[in-house]
Amino acid sequence: MKKTGKKKLWIAGASLLLALAALAVWAVVGNTYRMEERPVVIETPQGRLTGTLALPESPDGPVGLIVFVHGDGPTNSTYDDGYKPLWEAFAAEGYASLSLDKRGVGGSEGDWLDQDMEDRAQDTQLAIDWARSQPEIDRSRIGLWGASQAGWVIPKIVRGEPDLAFSILVAPAVNWIEQGRYHTRRTMERSGSSAEEIAAAERKNADVLKLLRRGASYEEYLREAALKDTETLSRERWTFILKNFESDSAAELSAFKHPVHLVLGGQDLNVDSDDTETVYRAHIPAELLSVTQLPEADHSMLKRGLAESETLTTLTAIWMPKKLFDDGYLSDMRQFLRTMEKTQTN
Repeated sequence: MKKTGKKKLWIAGASLLLALAALAVWAVVGNTYRMEERPVVIETPQGRLTGTLALPESPDGPVGLIVFVHGDGPTNSTYDDGYKPLWEAFAAEGYASLSLDKRGVGGSEGDWLDQDMEDRAQDTQLAIDWARSQPEIDRSRIGLWGASQAGWVIPKIVRGEPDLAFSILVAPAVNWIEQGRYHTRRTMERSGSSAEEIAAAERKNADVLKLLRRGASYEEYLREAALKDTETLSRERWTFILKNFESDSAAELSAFKHPVHLVLGGQDLNVDSDDTETVYRAHIPAELLSVTQLPEADHSMLKRGLAESETLTTLTAIWMPKKLFDDGYLSDMRQFLRTMEKTQTN
């Protein structure tokens, strides 16, 4: 009996080790990407910018380039590796990707919370200028990719860059104030809040908006928030919002003179996808605009099941990061790039 018991324990231990080894191999394979990554350092008058250049493996010659423009938050160049499945997909189509750390993140100097959208556009312009000096990059095939707040940044870039080849905008913001109202309502509806609770939150937001329009100091904001027992923002975040709350890209969309691909999620709680599509169609000529709506994708283009579970999202990001996105997301952008290649070849 003792020998049998030991044998069973040995078998169970061996099985566990095999399972752990299989998981380790799975994780390595799932986090291995077919591309070459290089660190980037760009010296600027406002301080150093750092980032990552992801290149296709063994290209035949100069390749096209997609310059990334981040959304909100202290984003590093890889988006905590979340960009890598996109970079690999773009590399498969013969495009490199260039992404910078936001100022104050990674090795980039400065503070992104002290920037407005024009500042962010200028940083992206510096990245484009740097890329044009690199022998691996085809200067005639440089485009932009941006998500969320990039909807306010990219039109400012293309205004002074008529030679860009294309822009891909993923769940782009249009109007800061309207987006905030939409996000509040949709998030509270999703969580089961009552109509009265939603109305109360909207009144608080309206009071904050009055302070912003008045250019209120942070101290004044804190006093008002204390009176209304409202959760407060940091001084840095208040300053950032004060610089940017009037952002509205609608009037600037006419700057696009090259193809624009708009990708929207049907489960987006941050951006009103239907309204965004309407605005883009009203300001960008039909022959330049293509639109893809992914019904089950959220603001980050995650699959619906993942978007509803932070634990599942985290586990997927660790073990199967290439499975994070909606099934149609990467294939849709790859198809758009193939269309661009055919257009440029003809």
